Amino acid sequence: MDFYSASTYATLGIDIDLYTPIFALSRISGWAAHVIEQLDDNRLIRPRAEYIGPAYPAHWIPIEERL
Repeated sequence: MDFYSASTYATLGIDIDLYTPIFALSRISGWAAHVIEQLDDNRLIRPRAEYIGPAYPAHWIPIEERL
């Protein structure tokens, strides 16, 4: 989205030095929401998951011995 926003800012005549602050300002509400949720619940805002795949690290088999 920033790519298309930058072309719009250029069309509007906004100075290039202001692009980064504008991009950051547009994200502050999302960053603030994440901080507030984390402070309220005191936990990460990511789903918890258990790995159920093969054991790690997987046993290495030379290419010549693979099927």
